[in-house]
Amino acid sequence: MPKLKTHKGLKKVLNVRKSGTVTTGHPGSRHNTGKKSAKFNRRKRMVAGLSKADSNRFKNIVR
Repeated sequence: MPKLKTHKGLKKVLNVRKSGTVTTGHPGSRHNTGKKSAKFNRRKRMVAGLSKADSNRFKNIVR
């Protein structure tokens, strides 16, 4: 079987840590943040983890 290619679009969105957990950012933090509350913007800066099912789906595609 040939090697699996890395999905470049998904690689730009997801991050695989050394422990194997897959992390991503939050949606809604790119623009129009001036009208949103500071609490909302602070929480969007934090890293979000994927669910176990999603991380298993994407782990082989991103590496």
